[in-house]
Amino acid sequence: MDKTRKKELIEAYKNRCPEMGVIAIRCRETGESFLGASRDVPADFNSARAKLGLGGHPNKRLSALWEEYGEEGFDFVVLESLECKDPTKDYGPELEEMRELLLAADPQAQKIWR
Repeated sequence: MDKTRKKELIEAYKNRCPEMGVIAIRCRETGESFLGASRDVPADFNSARAKLGLGGHPNKRLSALWEEYGEEGFDFVVLESLECKDPTKDYGPELEEMRELLLAADPQAQKIWR
């Protein structure tokens, strides 16, 4: 791959608008939900699956449930989406606010990442 093509691909990646929103990992057996504010939904789901599968996820309760029920016992869902209009803008505060509202609405929910 030549340098100009590589630069084009890197620039396109930086200027993309990834799927954003509040994600949830739900245990089917217990009904517990673990919510997170995600700037890149597919990447965060992939990251969580990898960390849980390897036993290195920082949320100990989620890890324990994962070990007990396995991946088949969980649903990975997007609770609310946020449209990206400007790829250079930081949508973190809006995502955090959305997550906090959803946490307040569900007493069995907690944060994925502390």
